[in-house]
Amino acid sequence: MQRLRGTPRHYEWGSPSAIPQLLDAASDGRPLAELWFGAHPASPSSLELDSGAEPLDAHIAGSPEEVMGEDIVARFGPTLPYLLKVIAAERPISLQVHPHIDRARSGYALEDAAGVDRDDPRRNYRDRNHKPELLYALTRFEALCGFRAPRRAAELLGGLDAPLAEVLHGILAQEPSYEGIRTAFRRLLEPEMRPAPDEVEAVADACRRRLQDGSPSPRADRTVLQLAEAYPGDPGVVTSLLLNPVTLEPGDALFVPAGGVHAYLSGLAVEVMANSDNVLRAGLTGKHIDIPELLANVDYVAAPPIRIAPEVFYGATKVFYAPVDDFELSVTTVVDGAVHHLPGRGPRILLCLDGTVTIAASGDASLVLERGQAAFASATDGSLTACGRGTVVQADVP
Repeated sequence: MQRLRGTPRHYEWGSPSAIPQLLDAASDGRPLAELWFGAHPASPSSLELDSGAEPLDAHIAGSPEEVMGEDIVARFGPTLPYLLKVIAAERPISLQVHPHIDRARSGYALEDAAGVDRDDPRRNYRDRNHKPELLYALTRFEALCGFRAPRRAAELLGGLDAPLAEVLHGILAQEPSYEGIRTAFRRLLEPEMRPAPDEVEAVADACRRRLQDGSPSPRADRTVLQLAEAYPGDPGVVTSLLLNPVTLEPGDALFVPAGGVHAYLSGLAVEVMANSDNVLRAGLTGKHIDIPELLANVDYVAAPPIRIAPEVFYGATKVFYAPVDDFELSVTTVVDGAVHHLPGRGPRILLCLDGTVTIAASGDASLVLERGQAAFASATDGSLTACGRGTVVQADVP
């Protein structure tokens, strides 16, 4: 078991203070959007060894079966199946979809064959993996996730005095099914039909008037105005009326499957996902957008957001089981005078959220984690226990 140092990712939508406060560290003033704990080649974390720092992906490659366990290597190959992140959104994050695994593999091969460098910002597929993800809120967290029921989306649009809203309302009123959602979504995004910025602004103005007059849907109207302020004229602003709003309170968890359209609006959270950096964007961003590729990956079936309820083990640990084989997340509240058995096996990443927690392996190895510190446990470390006082999250493979 070794201490693990996360890799910071600075994006313009990040918060300059939220992650530094979690780490009990000073902010450098730059927006810090994500902190990665994992072995993805784009930003591998570093193990703190007696011989010096070593990237986690190189450490695993040196002895995959010892580090990961024979069964994990047999299932996923010699690479860590998941990626753990802390995410801090001060501004809305792009309207996006993560690909299914077959599409990721074929897209990766096509971009390689076309000679697109893997670090090129125009590249869609930076690896061959899918990217389902589970988000565990540390603060109140606002998001958009999945499509609303078509009739509900039509109701929202029907109350707006703007030509674009009237067009979309007509589509959904005529076809209140996933086909109607698909047509309306594509109407907003496809280049040949994409609305002009002034059409988008007209919808935002209509939402502003409705909000001032006592809106029956103040949350939807406020979201439109929030997005219009951050990304004026972007069709993603209007797309929010087609999507489910989600509010997570601290301790709530949300699962986003591959193919699920979503946008994160604000808040601090821990994420665990398949080991991938594949993101297909449609708007609300200054990064690369590929509308055809995103549309080819979207699941258009309207459904409520997938909230994951935890199972409780040993009286102190909540385990969030996602409907995928790549990862699971547990949260353990450690109290004074107790030794808590942690679930999980194989390669595990542990992150202390508060307090001081001592993690002990089945042998004599132990490690003290303060707030914001992380550790990596190999398969050979066996079962783990925690004592002290605080909260620790753990990612592992089911």
